[in-house]
Amino acid sequence: MRRTRPESILALVAGSLLLASACGAPPAPSSTTGGAAGQAATAKSAADLGGMDALVAAAKKEGKLNVIALAPDWANYGQMIDAFTKKYGIKVDSSQPDASSQEEINAAKQLQGTDRVPDVFDLGQNVLLANTGVFAPYQVQTWKDIPDTLKDPNGVWAGDYGGYMSIGYDASKVPPPTSIQDLLKPEYKGKVALNGDPTQAGAAFNGVVAAALGSGGSADNIAPGVDFFASLKKSGNFLPVDPTPATIASGQTPVVFDWDYLHAVQAIKLVGKVGWKVVVPKGAVVGSYYAQAVNKGAAHPAAARLWEEFLYSDQGQNIWLNGFARPVRADAMQKAGTIDQNAFANLPAVDGTPVILTPQQADTAKAYLAAHWSSAVS
Repeated sequence: MRRTRPESILALVAGSLLLASACGAPPAPSSTTGGAAGQAATAKSAADLGGMDALVAAAKKEGKLNVIALAPDWANYGQMIDAFTKKYGIKVDSSQPDASSQEEINAAKQLQGTDRVPDVFDLGQNVLLANTGVFAPYQVQTWKDIPDTLKDPNGVWAGDYGGYMSIGYDASKVPPPTSIQDLLKPEYKGKVALNGDPTQAGAAFNGVVAAALGSGGSADNIAPGVDFFASLKKSGNFLPVDPTPATIASGQTPVVFDWDYLHAVQAIKLVGKVGWKVVVPKGAVVGSYYAQAVNKGAAHPAAARLWEEFLYSDQGQNIWLNGFARPVRADAMQKAGTIDQNAFANLPAVDGTPVILTPQQADTAKAYLAAHWSSAVS
């Protein structure tokens, strides 16, 4: 519904760690800036700059941070940016809030060497792993809390937040779906929308994966997911409309496949207007994470690294959690008692073991979609 990303969303597992490592360490920063800024451009941890106090001082001296593709209502990034500025007094220049991951990389290349180049990235799997040479390795102080399967061992990137594919629905217009197969019933005629084209958009891609799991398929076989949507179209239940907050509010798209954290935000915004509910279908639990990386050519290298420290701090992780996104440090924070328990309890319920596609499985699924989606559904 927002910030459509034309790539398979991040599913970082052990196989992707090997792939990222095979790409080699990124080249050294080309910046010749001296002093603290020059040191920051090569710092792989806050300790390399003399500790957090020194990092904060260097970032404040830069006074600015450039971010890209961070829509304010996407995973609570609006509050994240405000909180960072309030805490450190650093201005955040947020550009192209609805950009895709590839557009982030394109902007970095086009603006390289200027003071407008993105300092940090928030990326999906395919674009991330294809561009590791653009990133500067950096490990935040809470690095050990990030699961090994969700970070590069050399600090080139790390998972940050994620969620599960889900079904959002208007409870006043349709009965609560309890499974993928329920959507084939007559009660859903002309009412089921997919967030984008699955050959291009990450959310739609994972919607087909969820449909496959709920139709006898697997992470290695998404054909049943394509067949499901073909049947949905044949029955007249498929609605070929790209859902947006406006189409949901107006009742045009009463049932939508999208990420659970986006649906949860919609439910709050529409209180008193639309009875928007969200369910993660049993037996079709598809999980996914985005990842953070620092631009090796960042115009504000200290601020970039301080931003990462903030994102992976308890405060930053809880801000994502309050946006219904599942922070990558959730398990460690639960054990330490630092997680926002109320926000954690408000996450959509999940019943079953999440399936996260490996890069190889994602490539196979994408190839199948490219060959079969158009003829089956379009």
